[in-house]
Amino acid sequence: MAARPEARLDAPTRLTDRKRAAIVDAAVAEFRAAGFEATSMDRVAARAGVSKRTVYNHFPSKDALFLHIVDTMMASGGDEQATPYRADAPLRGQLLELVRRKLRLLHEPDFADLARVAIVAGLHSPDLARQLVELLGQREHAMTAWVRAAAADGRLATKDPAFAATQLESLVKGAAFWPQVAMGQPPLTEAQQAAVAESAVEMFLARYG
Repeated sequence: MAARPEARLDAPTRLTDRKRAAIVDAAVAEFRAAGFEATSMDRVAARAGVSKRTVYNHFPSKDALFLHIVDTMMASGGDEQATPYRADAPLRGQLLELVRRKLRLLHEPDFADLARVAIVAGLHSPDLARQLVELLGQREHAMTAWVRAAAADGRLATKDPAFAATQLESLVKGAAFWPQVAMGQPPLTEAQQAAVAESAVEMFLARYG
């Protein structure tokens, strides 16, 4: 079982922090099991072993709770400081590490299941979809930050680093995300993930290197 989003952080010591972590864990389980519409704050409270008032003290709405989970998971899987651009290292090795990191995130059960929940919820709630887009837009992904730095250093030939990074992510997600999330295909094996990473990086560098 993959670690819950809050479990990536230091274990909470204060009672209020432990309750907040329990709420998040319970919400992840409920959203995964029942979907967004069927999940209620009552069900989250019951699974977390806290009162509904306690849940609302931490999160004013179900939307806010879901957005927090998505933001925490994206921060844990896409920490820009974990893979900074290095001017003294070969591009290929750095890019491979970035892509492998992305593949690890995409293959976490929580991430894949919550992505399905977010897609369905967004279709039924344009307001939630807008909030999700705004939330993700506030965080520059590690891949975009890396491409931007490499382009500024003159090692990548692109005037639009954000678009170039999107192309690279699309190469990865086209094989290791959308088929699994939208069409029920099985997760890639480690060998398949390695092949996707290698080919995506080679194609990217052939165009921009």
